[in-house]
Amino acid sequence: QINFVACQLFALLAAFWFRIYLGPSHASSAVRHAFATLFGIYFAVFCFGWYSIHLFVLVMMNYGIMSMASIPNIHRYSFVVAMGYLTLCHISRIYIFHYGILTTDFSGPLMIITQKITTLACQLHDGIGRQAEELTAEQNRLAVKTRPSLLEYLSYLLNFMSIIAGPCSNYKDYIAFIEGRHVHMKLLEVNWKQKGYDRLPDPSPTGAVMYKLCITLVSLILFLTLTKNFPMAYIIDNEFLDKTPFLSRLGYLYVVTQAAKPKYYFAWTLADAVNNAAGYGFSGVDERGTFRWDLLSNLNIWNIETATSFKMYIENWNIQTAAWLKRVCYDRAPWYPTALTFILSALWHGIYPGYYFTFLTGILITLAARAIRNNCRLYFLSSVPLKIAYDVVTWVATQLAVCYTVAPFVMLAVEPTIKFYKSMYFHMHILSILVLL
Repeated sequence: QINFVACQLFALLAAFWFRIYLGPSHASSAVRHAFATLFGIYFAVFCFGWYSIHLFVLVMMNYGIMSMASIPNIHRYSFVVAMGYLTLCHISRIYIFHYGILTTDFSGPLMIITQKITTLACQLHDGIGRQAEELTAEQNRLAVKTRPSLLEYLSYLLNFMSIIAGPCSNYKDYIAFIEGRHVHMKLLEVNWKQKGYDRLPDPSPTGAVMYKLCITLVSLILFLTLTKNFPMAYIIDNEFLDKTPFLSRLGYLYVVTQAAKPKYYFAWTLADAVNNAAGYGFSGVDERGTFRWDLLSNLNIWNIETATSFKMYIENWNIQTAAWLKRVCYDRAPWYPTALTFILSALWHGIYPGYYFTFLTGILITLAARAIRNNCRLYFLSSVPLKIAYDVVTWVATQLAVCYTVAPFVMLAVEPTIKFYKSMYFHMHILSILVLL
C-alpha cells in the first residue's frame, strides 16, 4: 500500500513535468509515447516486483492477437485471452494465497489492462470489420480505423498515468492526447466567436487537479479515522446480532458501508488527478462556460450520496468500468444484456463467492427498482411536496438496497455472506421478487 501511494504521488509530479516539458509543442508523439511507457513499466516493477511480469505477458500475448488475428474475430480472441488470463490470476488469489492477500496486489493493474485490451479490440473491430450504418453513434465516434503500432499499443496499455489505478480510457482519446489534439477537439465543439474570443482558449487543469487533491486528502483522513473503527465484519458478530434489533442493524449497515467508501474515493480521485496533471481528461465546456476535466473521472460523489435510484447510484460509481461494461458487453449482447453485464462484472472483479452474491443480487434489485420507477414515479410528479416525499423515500430505499447488495463484496466468502443475509431475513431479495411478481 505504501508503494502504491508513493507511485501515485510520484506519478503526479511526473505528470506535471510531462505536461510542461514534454508537451506536444516541445516533443514528438514518439517521445511522449516512449516516456509514458518506460515510466509506466518502472512504476509497475517498483510497486509489484516480479508479479508485474503478469502485466507484460498479457500485453504481449494480446499484441500478437492484435497483429495477426482476423478482424471479424479480433475482439473475440482478445476478450477470451484477456479475461481467461485475468481469471487464472484471480483463481490463484484464493487457492494459493487463501484470501490472505494485499488489497493492492498486481490483479488491480491487470484488471485495468484487461479493460483496455478488450476496449481497443472491440473498437478496432468496429472500425475495420463493420459498416458505419451498423454502428451506434458512440461506436462510430470511437471506432479505430488502423491497427496500432507496437509503441502506441504499449503506451496506451502501460502509460504511467493509469497503470497503477487506471482508469480505462478510449484508444482514440488517448492517441489524441499524446498527439496534442485532445483539448483542441473538445474546444471546437463550442462557438468561441459568439462568446467574444478571437481564438481558442487554453484551459489549464491546475484548478481541477487541486480540487481533486483536496478530495483525496479528505478521503485519506476519513479512511485512517473512520474505516478502521467500523469494520464490515462486526455486522455478523454473534454478540452484535443477539443484542441489536433489526432496524438498528440496518442503520449500522449503512454506517459501515459509508466507512468502506473513502479508500475508493481516495484511489480513484488521485488517479483522475494524475491524468489531469498530465493534460489528459478534458471533456469540454459546461452550460455555464466552465472548463470540465471529468472525461476520466471514476465517480461523482455528490450523485452517489444523493442517489434516489439503484441505476443512478451504479452510473456514478466506478464510471469508467460501467462504460467499459456497456461498450464491450451490454451493447453487444445478443440476449439478456443486463444479466450478462452483471455476470461479466463479477467475473472481472474476481472469483470470490461474495462478488457473485453481490452481482446476482444486483440483477434482482435493478429489475425491481426499474419496475417500481416505471410504474409508480409518474403518480408523484403532480406536486412539489409529493415529489419531495418520493425522493426522500427512494433515497432511503436506494442507500439501504446498495448497502444490502455490496456487503458480500466486502466479506468475500460464502459463510459470512449467508450469515449476513440470514440476519437481514433476506428482506431485499423477498421484496424484489414480490415487486417483480
